[in-house]
Amino acid sequence: MATTTGIASRRTPSYAVERATLRNGLRVVIAPDRSSPVVGVAVYYDVGIRSEPEGRTGFAHLFEHLMFQGSVSLGKMEHIRYVQSSGGSLNGSTRLDYTNYYEALPSSALERALFLEADRMRAPALTEDNLANQLDVVKEEIRVNVLNQPYGGFPWLTLPPVLFETFPNAHNGYGGFEDLESATVEDAADFFDQYYAPGNAVLAIAGDLDADQAMTLVRRHFGDVPRRDVPPRPDFDEPAPTSERRAEHHDALAPAPAVALGWRVPDPADLDAYLPHVLLASVLSAGDASRLRRRLVQDDRTATDIGAHLAFMEDAFDVRNPTAMIIEAHHAPEIPADRVVSAVDEELDRIATDGVPEDELARIRARTASAMHQRADHVLARTLAMASYEQQRGRAELVGEMPALLAAVTAEQVAAAAASLRPDSRARLDVVADGAR
Repeated sequence: MATTTGIASRRTPSYAVERATLRNGLRVVIAPDRSSPVVGVAVYYDVGIRSEPEGRTGFAHLFEHLMFQGSVSLGKMEHIRYVQSSGGSLNGSTRLDYTNYYEALPSSALERALFLEADRMRAPALTEDNLANQLDVVKEEIRVNVLNQPYGGFPWLTLPPVLFETFPNAHNGYGGFEDLESATVEDAADFFDQYYAPGNAVLAIAGDLDADQAMTLVRRHFGDVPRRDVPPRPDFDEPAPTSERRAEHHDALAPAPAVALGWRVPDPADLDAYLPHVLLASVLSAGDASRLRRRLVQDDRTATDIGAHLAFMEDAFDVRNPTAMIIEAHHAPEIPADRVVSAVDEELDRIATDGVPEDELARIRARTASAMHQRADHVLARTLAMASYEQQRGRAELVGEMPALLAAVTAEQVAAAAASLRPDSRARLDVVADGAR
């Protein structure tokens, strides 16, 4: 065990991180890497789906769209054109605990990217026209990805209301049309004032740059963004289930039934307690040799597909407490869901009782570390991971440290994680395939 950890530590690349906090409260992390002439720039605002008030479901995502609609100084689409004309790409996303905006560009265009992100942090164009336009875009996105899609929103939108009881954790983060249509420009302005202050954001920059020069550019473009008060982040924790919670979801388009199981897991900030569940998920479903794929898909043929992962948006390292471990399986109509669930319980019991052989766990550790190294090798993916780690754990360096931390997880810890996933503390959602009738 000690040998495995040592090897992983020696082979783990490290990324020098320099950090500063501007007078307006903006936290900045910079990680030079001169291996290729590109840079990644990301701004993470500490507001996401969980911060939406009741009656405003989907508003965090709608506001993300508004941030691409120009500013006081730039017209609609100009931000996008400036990035693309530099040979770069950009996007944004809304998650449970943050909203982010990011670009990857040739390193010669770093200052342009910083100007653009500072510009919309200072004064986005929140107008009636932009709100109406983006409301239509978001509603169409929901129709395409959820309403007119078999298994749309399964299980990331449909399981949380079964596992959780409080509005922040259980509500529909994509948003209901009635809530979205009631949004006003005044709501958007209030949301911007409350959550898009520099002190509620992290700016991460990585790639081909000189740290001192980059920090000078950061101060030049972000330094005069006015400081505003930052609201304290609420504690979204709630008690875990003390008995099994069950629900059915009728899907008019689904051709076959499915079932999802969810368990609360330790706070991701407590890495010693949380990381064994990350490896357990891989033991269960990563690759054809994994426990659940081998048992249910290849041998018993009771499931057509099965997966296990941490966090509803399937990034184990990109979420705060409370979160969950989720197992989802698709199965033929003639196979009872109870048979699938019983097989899952048996495999969890087997791991809890017999443990995981060291050679199997070594393979899982290597597979997980390889995936993390491949992701970190891409400058934009590394920039995003650093921003997330810095925002949620105050340590961007975890992007290079995490493979070694996972390598230190023992077979006994993985077995204990499996033992904690009991039927009487989970949520279960059965998808009724109305599309098969």
